[in-house]
Amino acid sequence: MLFSSIPFLYYFLPLTLLCYFLAPRRAKNAVLLFFSLIFYAWGEPKYVLFMVASILQGYLFGRLVEKYRTKNPRRSKLFLTASVLFSLLLLGYCKYTDFFISSVNAVTGLSIPLLRIALPIGISFYTFQILSYVVDVSRGTVAAQRNLIDLGTYIAMFPQLIAGPIVRYADIEPQLRERRSTPEMIAAGTQRFVLGLAKKVLIANVLYQLITTYKATTEPSVLFGWMYAVAYLLHIYFDFSGYSDMAIGLGKIFGFTFAENFNYPYISRSITEFWRRWHMSLGSWFRDYVYIPMGGNRVPPLRRYLNILVVWMLTGLWHGADWNFVLWGLFFAVFLMLEKAFLLKPLQKLPVISHIYTLLLVTVSFVLFDSSRLSEAFLQLGRMFGAGGVPLYTGEALYYLGSYAVTFIIAIIGATPYPTRWMQKLSAGERTGRVMAVAAPVVLLLLLAVVTAYLVDGSFNPFLYFRF
Repeated sequence: MLFSSIPFLYYFLPLTLLCYFLAPRRAKNAVLLFFSLIFYAWGEPKYVLFMVASILQGYLFGRLVEKYRTKNPRRSKLFLTASVLFSLLLLGYCKYTDFFISSVNAVTGLSIPLLRIALPIGISFYTFQILSYVVDVSRGTVAAQRNLIDLGTYIAMFPQLIAGPIVRYADIEPQLRERRSTPEMIAAGTQRFVLGLAKKVLIANVLYQLITTYKATTEPSVLFGWMYAVAYLLHIYFDFSGYSDMAIGLGKIFGFTFAENFNYPYISRSITEFWRRWHMSLGSWFRDYVYIPMGGNRVPPLRRYLNILVVWMLTGLWHGADWNFVLWGLFFAVFLMLEKAFLLKPLQKLPVISHIYTLLLVTVSFVLFDSSRLSEAFLQLGRMFGAGGVPLYTGEALYYLGSYAVTFIIAIIGATPYPTRWMQKLSAGERTGRVMAVAAPVVLLLLLAVVTAYLVDGSFNPFLYFRF
């Protein structure tokens, strides 16, 4: 079920909110877990069994890891290993089995049939949440959860289930026990949700129409290639950050505070800064549970660079089971190593050049990310730079440039902090603040009406991170 769908907006969500707010305090987590499991099972009921099994093993092994952590550390580590293996093997079976088989076939010339396993939605996200929970229990930074319903609510909570942010148990454990949905939180959450919904439907979906048009064209050109690349760059940001906004907004309505996942990544002046602003919950997860345990920066340079390569290969694989994702991760690893070695200081002295450098590399990386095969990625990149005699522009490219110019302008401005700063400045004024207080609910209702019209019209409405 998509957040940006009529069934969710006008049937599932109102019913969930009604039952949640009518339920007594002690039953709220049970209500939220019940509706979260329905949400997850909506399109593929059988895969809810994987989630239930993951919740049960996380609960059981978490208790056992804590029980033996001090009195029998070896046994505690054994239970930790069992939990980690369960999570990784389930993720590996669902997500990487066919990738492994196809790779073996390509190398050996064999014809082992693929299993054609459907990827359970959101498995990468809830697997990482279970892993971080059990590891934190082993480290002693959190206590094992005694209440199965509370742990299940943390793992299955539908606002952040499908595409994050990756919520740490330590961050919301107190909120699982005690929270309040104040009018201020509900208002702020509603605003955040509607704005995220608008980003998704009115910007990301519109840009993807241009992307699909480009991929179907018989008249490629340098101009059209760059329009596609920039459209995808903006599409993936508004698609994913819009989902994060909706997740954070829904969390506020239910009384939870989730960590931010994006911080205007396209204003970055280095790849290092970009990954501190893009999908921040994933970056911090790999830092705390992979990079630092491998030694992080506390090891000799060669080992540090090996750590970076491993982390970014895993980051690429986390995003998808294909070689273009591995190459995408290693692409960033190379530039992160170069920046650590010598490039970061010169970039800091050249703000304009460093910004162009970062945007260019990120744009190229997302062309690779969007390609279904490496050959397709090289073809698209070649077109962008005029390879194979591709013309500079065509009449078709100029037509679509004019058609999408307003969308591009809105998206480019919206990807910067300026709209937020303007709104904050207006809200801070005595007179303008009163006007904003009255106008904001009206604008949100209008946005919701326009989004609903788009959805009823049957406009393109996928969600990119469903495949992860």
